[in-house]
Amino acid sequence: MAANPHARGVVAARAAARLARFVTVGLAETDLSLPQYRLLAFLDDGGTAHADLAQLLTVSSPSVTALVDGLVARDYVERRKDPEDGRRIDFLLTSDGHDALEAADNAVVACLTELGTHLGEEEAETAVRGLELADEAIRRHREAGGR
Repeated sequence: MAANPHARGVVAARAAARLARFVTVGLAETDLSLPQYRLLAFLDDGGTAHADLAQLLTVSSPSVTALVDGLVARDYVERRKDPEDGRRIDFLLTSDGHDALEAADNAVVACLTELGTHLGEEEAETAVRGLELADEAIRRHREAGGR
């Protein structure tokens, strides 16, 4: 691995981009795109409003609408008025949405497991731990008010 921090960061950034492509290919068997998978995963953390989803997914409001419309049509997501604010619409996973997310999770785990076969057992464990730490850093960043 490159010695200087910037070069290591570039290697990590490019690995993240390649990993996203790898996950996208794995999701093909579930008939979900990476943005759809991300949206279902965010919703699994609890109902979320439209503006929140646009920020979390880093896409425009019309893109969220199109993404949600497709998932509503497949009965993976439902729209529900917020009981405390009738102007606000929340999006929630349906039972079918939970099933689709579970299938997608399983497909991604299978891809990551297959990828890990190209490493030694200890290296594969380290790679998984690195992804877990990245997820924790993302959650903490979000909790601190970051995007």
